[in-house]
Amino acid sequence: MKYIFNQVYIIWAFCVLVSCTAMAQKFNTHEVKKGETLESISKLYGVSTASILQYNKEIKSGQDLRANTILVVPGAKIAAKPSNSTSGLGKNVIQDSVADREPIGFTEHRVKKRETIFGITQMYNITEDELKKYNPTLYASPLQKKMDLRIPKYRAPKLEEVGINEDNFEKYIVAPKETRWSIAHKYGITIDSMLALNPGLSKSNNYLSEGYELLMPKIAGSTVKNQVTQLFTSYTVPAKMNFYRLEKEFGVKSDEIVRLNPEITERGGLKEGMVIRIPEQKVEAGVINTDNYIFYEVKPKQNEFRLTRKFGMTWAELVQLNPDLKDGLKAGMVLKLPKDKVGDFEVRNALVLDKVNLLDSINVAVVPKVLFLLPFRLDKLDLNNKEETEKIIDNRNSLKYSLGLYSGALIAIDSMKSLGVSIDVKTFDNQLDLVKTKQILQGEQLGSYSAVFGPLDMASLKETAVQASKFNVPVVAPVPAKSDISLDNVFFSYTDEEVLWEHMLDYVETNHKDETLLIIADEDNKKEKDAILKRFPTAKVVVVKEEEKNIGINRDKLQTLLSDDVANWVFVESDNYKLISSVVSILNSFNNTAFDPVLGKDKVNVRMFTTDMNSAFENDVISNTHLSNLKFTYPSVNRQVSNNSFVERYRTRFGDDPDKYAVRGFDLTYDMLLKLAYKNNLVDVSRIIGETEYSGNKFNYERKGVSGYYNQSSYIMMMDDLRIKTIE
Repeated sequence: MKYIFNQVYIIWAFCVLVSCTAMAQKFNTHEVKKGETLESISKLYGVSTASILQYNKEIKSGQDLRANTILVVPGAKIAAKPSNSTSGLGKNVIQDSVADREPIGFTEHRVKKRETIFGITQMYNITEDELKKYNPTLYASPLQKKMDLRIPKYRAPKLEEVGINEDNFEKYIVAPKETRWSIAHKYGITIDSMLALNPGLSKSNNYLSEGYELLMPKIAGSTVKNQVTQLFTSYTVPAKMNFYRLEKEFGVKSDEIVRLNPEITERGGLKEGMVIRIPEQKVEAGVINTDNYIFYEVKPKQNEFRLTRKFGMTWAELVQLNPDLKDGLKAGMVLKLPKDKVGDFEVRNALVLDKVNLLDSINVAVVPKVLFLLPFRLDKLDLNNKEETEKIIDNRNSLKYSLGLYSGALIAIDSMKSLGVSIDVKTFDNQLDLVKTKQILQGEQLGSYSAVFGPLDMASLKETAVQASKFNVPVVAPVPAKSDISLDNVFFSYTDEEVLWEHMLDYVETNHKDETLLIIADEDNKKEKDAILKRFPTAKVVVVKEEEKNIGINRDKLQTLLSDDVANWVFVESDNYKLISSVVSILNSFNNTAFDPVLGKDKVNVRMFTTDMNSAFENDVISNTHLSNLKFTYPSVNRQVSNNSFVERYRTRFGDDPDKYAVRGFDLTYDMLLKLAYKNNLVDVSRIIGETEYSGNKFNYERKGVSGYYNQSSYIMMMDDLRIKTIE
């Protein structure tokens, strides 16, 4: 209780309607202008060239800088630029592209505490130069609280305005089982290009419905609709080459080669050193779908060696499937791979997900901004009365959850700070009240946040999700949440019961050999019983006798169903601790491995399972010794935590071991912040990164229609030798 009471004071100090920022070193990003050097940039920011080189490993000392290169520059302030006048400075820094784009109107924005120029430009989808153009004071003065800004509004560009000739494009109708990646591969374009051509496509999810109409670039010489796309490769004729060898090597008739290369006739045949066009056939477009292939989007800085090692294929095999690789490997390319390809990667919806080491991939220039909304109920606590406060905490589950979650979150924020990442954190006590939640949300500019953590109550969670969805801000639900929320910005971090069932049944199915399967389930758990029988139709059902005051099973009838020759695996499905206690005692009485002289063999071997590890199994009347003897096995959203750096940090700060809520608060916050530090877009990162795991929890978010992102990860746990072990 001591550490919980200490947490109250920490929360009182950090989150009574005030914001706190876990700031590490501050950084700027600088776009290199033509003629700029490392020395001139270092003078501009008042830092050394060595410090710039430290955060930009791709730049070498003495190397000429290329225009438009983005550099990460340490330091919070830009040194003053010499200039004759403010207006002259403005003219020098406004890009031509900005000057050419005229606004159709303006809106007003009053700067709030801790807002940044970058955050404001992101909120209104404009550039920094556009913001400064219509607010010239920003050229000479820093952004200040309560400053009134003019925000330009622009008309959405039309095709002709961005240089697109409609004659070069065609309409494409999405066929069954096609994905964005399969279609992008057909046309040889990147996903980013597809989104630019089709602004109606969602950028927050990958859904693509059959029959959807896309605008795609026409391929020279043919069209995808004709099923076969004609492409060519350049070939330099070697010495002693002839048409017969060409036909054998490329599978192209000699008359076709001559037709495509009239210079052959003009020069009297094939000549050494002649560069000719050789036609190559692409795979029929109609069969490139999820039935036949999986797809991979090439990431920046990847090379041939990394890809061949990743997929266990030779470069020649990759080129054969993806002829565009002959022109070089480029970031954003969509590659197709055999569907049966296996390796150290995860496949979701036919897309290969990278196993990214987030710790090695953080961008210290990113400053995620996170809003915590949790019911600390500080309005109900008298911090001067320690005894009364401890009593209230002990009796209010929502308060215990909040304190545990947030104490773990504080350790996660500290851990990010030690990695050099600055986190802008703002915390509110929503008091478990919808009205209070609405008041908080109305006073905040949600569009400036990277993510929202909480609230816990369903009414407030739904209201927060609705408000945040207007700005595409993700909302992370830290505890089990069952509601009618149908918004694709909600991340349900607590694995659903149905997923836990399936994991348990998958485990049994994988490991089951000749064991006898039995089911003991009361009427309230008929759904679980039916799910088990559907998977294992030969399982035997033990009748549960349910009376007004008593509930139990007949020991003698159970004995007739148990096998003496093979092990017995028994599912126990109930929320009634009395039934569970009785069943555990009976099963344990059979599970005595001592030799029986009457039978002339060992007694019955029994192992106990459940698909729903609810609180009834943790009741004090149930013997942990019996559960351990039965090697009780169950699915779980979390696992036991051993001593690690998180536990040590927690003990140092709070003077006690973390409970399961603190562990979850740390894992969930650390996962969220690492993903935001990698790419400040939780939705994008969840699309390209598979499962992540920390101290006691793991996360693998998968989108379900328009109802949000759901964690699909779980553990299989077993009690053995009075210890809880993770077995899968």
